[in-house]
Amino acid sequence: MKFNKGKCRVLHLGRNNLMHQYRLRVDLLENSSVERDLGVLVDDKLTMSQQCALVAKNSNGILGCIKKSVASRSREVFLPLRSALVRPDLEFCIQFWAPQLKKDEELLERVQRRAMRMMRGLEDLSSEERLMELGLFSLKKRRLRGDLINTYKYLKGGCQEDEDRLFSVVPSNGHEPKRRKFQLNMRQNFFTLRVMEHRNRLPREVVESPSLEIFKTRLDKVLCSLL
Repeated sequence: MKFNKGKCRVLHLGRNNLMHQYRLRVDLLENSSVERDLGVLVDDKLTMSQQCALVAKNSNGILGCIKKSVASRSREVFLPLRSALVRPDLEFCIQFWAPQLKKDEELLERVQRRAMRMMRGLEDLSSEERLMELGLFSLKKRRLRGDLINTYKYLKGGCQEDEDRLFSVVPSNGHEPKRRKFQLNMRQNFFTLRVMEHRNRLPREVVESPSLEIFKTRLDKVLCSLL
């Protein structure tokens, strides 16, 4: 297999990285601070801020196109357009690049708030009231919902298990998994850590739901009561 040197870069990760130089045969490869992989920007800090900025820019561009090309502002017309054209961009591969900083979370939420302001009849409502009126969750709450659903599927055997299990169960409480401990602060943003605190706060009737569909229904009721 032949590799194109012009398309190869070295992305150094980690505070104690020795920053070695690498070659492709005789050619020295250039270092890079950020690279795109499957549509996701990954930088050498793993903060995902650049990815959030890119997604917000693209989504705002899509909203601008909808505003210029669609005359109707009714929710019956606008909500399907938002779900089909805007939300997929905001949530593509979100499990990997979920925003870690509040400024990045707010950047994405502003996109959704802009979309809701464009609908007729919601002008006098606050952002929270608009979400309730439309039966929607904030993007942050949707990410949490997705994490909790994936955790339920994993613990119930719906997902293929690796040899090294993601979670271990507390012996004194069979329904409550405990999270593994890691040394790096960056690990706090990993799926196995960020989801456990929220999952262990769920009522027992939600955690012990007999099926995925029942779990989703009960989970949505809990999430609706959260600010």
